[in-house]
Amino acid sequence: MCDMKEQQVDGANTPIDNNSDKIVENEETGIEESPNETATTTEEATESEVEKLTGELTEIKDKHLRLYSEFENYRRRTAKERLELIGSANADLMTSLLPILDDFERAREAAEKSNSSAEFEGMNLIYQKLLKELKSKGLKPMENLEGEKFDAEVHEAISQTPAPKKKLKNRIVHVVERGYYLNDKVIRYAKVVIGT
Repeated sequence: MCDMKEQQVDGANTPIDNNSDKIVENEETGIEESPNETATTTEEATESEVEKLTGELTEIKDKHLRLYSEFENYRRRTAKERLELIGSANADLMTSLLPILDDFERAREAAEKSNSSAEFEGMNLIYQKLLKELKSKGLKPMENLEGEKFDAEVHEAISQTPAPKKKLKNRIVHVVERGYYLNDKVIRYAKVVIGT
């Protein structure tokens, strides 16, 4: 149905179709549409485009968050590995110095047994300086092991002997070679004798 209105043109009433001036050709499709249909189509297109862009934005944010998390994990892992590497970088050097340290301890004990106090004092001074320097680099000796319960994680049993006392059964009776830690990691197991 056409809306017809009368319009006066030069004093005469002529009918005019109001819908005829409202039909518009869609530039994209070439189909004639009324402005109401064009507005609805444009709104739907805008809404679907907004939904599409919102979805893409959410996806990009998710990817960014995952990438950031992966980078943070990588950064933490490499920092931890770097600290472990720095902490254990001296392990080879320390391991090669341990037999020398053992020999030094034996020489010190021998000097103490001989009645040469000047010789013992000089050797003890050098030993203490060496031990202090090695401790500052993370070396820590296993001390006071006699009487402790045997632990295969840090001790190496080289022999068994009858326990001199009942309370020393299955415990360390004698330390043959001292064990050492480097930054709380065992670099040499203590060689011990266990009471049976």
